[in-house]
Amino acid sequence: MNFRGLIVAVVILAGLGGVLYWSQHRTPPADNAATSTSATPVIIKVNAADVSQLTVKQKQSDPVILQKVDANKWQITQPKPYRADQEAVAGMLSTLSGLSADRVVEDKASDRKQYGLDPPAAELDITGKGQGTRQLLLGDDTPTGGDVYVALAGDPRVFTVSSYNKNSLAKSLNDLRDKSLLTIDADKVSRVDLLRKGEEIEFDRTKDGWQILKPTSSPADSSAVNVLVRSLTSAAMQLNSGDAAAEFARATPFATAKLTGDTGVQTLEVRKNKDDYYAKSSVVDGVFKVDSSLGTALDKKVDDFRNKK
Repeated sequence: MNFRGLIVAVVILAGLGGVLYWSQHRTPPADNAATSTSATPVIIKVNAADVSQLTVKQKQSDPVILQKVDANKWQITQPKPYRADQEAVAGMLSTLSGLSADRVVEDKASDRKQYGLDPPAAELDITGKGQGTRQLLLGDDTPTGGDVYVALAGDPRVFTVSSYNKNSLAKSLNDLRDKSLLTIDADKVSRVDLLRKGEEIEFDRTKDGWQILKPTSSPADSSAVNVLVRSLTSAAMQLNSGDAAAEFARATPFATAKLTGDTGVQTLEVRKNKDDYYAKSSVVDGVFKVDSSLGTALDKKVDDFRNKK
């Protein structure tokens, strides 16, 4: 019995070895080999330096048109002229620099409505040197989530890409606006005038740091003044925060800051209503709600800025 069992075990082991050898040395069919080694299709490839205009179209929203005004700067021209968020535009161009598909859904799609591509949920028109205008269509999310359907106008194929690509490209007007209330560079500010609760404090930047000129001349704590300057130059508007103009009118004057730099003088007037702060800039149209951290930065007395050493 033991001898017969040994023979059976040897036969089984030999069979398994043959199957393993065959699986490791067989040649796959040509179609399968091509599928497994083919590169991911590139949907669109954009050279950022050649792009002169971007147009974002989304349902129930006015088209947003961005135009390049010089080699490194973009401007919103429609629906109204606004300064553009340069980092947001750079992110879009980075995504377009080589947008590759996760997979090809159809090579020749006869009905794009089922993918949310006719009409598309969002459309991005890219105008560039030597290539005219190319239209990238963004559709619905895939049923399993995580991906979105994408197509290129004039190309019969339908692709899927990761959803974060849609988030990077389908930007709203508020996403693309520069939220800065002042346009002056913090490092270029040479003088600061701060008026708060009847007290006027004036700072002057010297080669050795900051100096207090008013109410009396004395050395300043340069780090404290720098914090103030950076809080002012980084103050950002909060959009979609209700009727900020009406709230500003009802609010109590809190502080006014005037910054002088290489581009001239810019002023920021801040008011407070309960725990909310609103600001009006001399270089940006409108009134906006701002983060309470700006109020904290302005809620200082002259002694807070003196050099204690």
